[in-house]
Amino acid sequence: MLLDRMKFMATKTPSQPPAPHNKPVRGDDGGSVVLERRTQKTKPPQMYQVLMLNDDYTPMEFVVVVIQEFFNKDRETATQIMLKIHLDGKAVCGVYSRDVAATKVDQVREAAKEAGHPLQCVSEPIE
Repeated sequence: MLLDRMKFMATKTPSQPPAPHNKPVRGDDGGSVVLERRTQKTKPPQMYQVLMLNDDYTPMEFVVVVIQEFFNKDRETATQIMLKIHLDGKAVCGVYSRDVAATKVDQVREAAKEAGHPLQCVSEPIE
């Protein structure tokens, strides 16, 4: 029965779509009204910076390894970021979309928790 319906559908001539109406829209003065297409301008997504915060307990070497692993920085750059965290109290490790930034924060916090360190990481919108 299903096979019979499929044959019918395959052999049936497709119906023609209705012809579009191309009548001009008339305004009050009898002239044609033209509608202009407005292009939508979308803003780029809000970006977030991921910051690591200084504490007096997390070893500097651990911070360097975390920056290398989760932010894909080479050892020298990771060391520079770690020193900025140590000296300034915080430093930007990367800039990402909201979801990626939240994932990075979670990864850093989980790694610190597993290692028994109180390292803190946050994300904040860039203005």
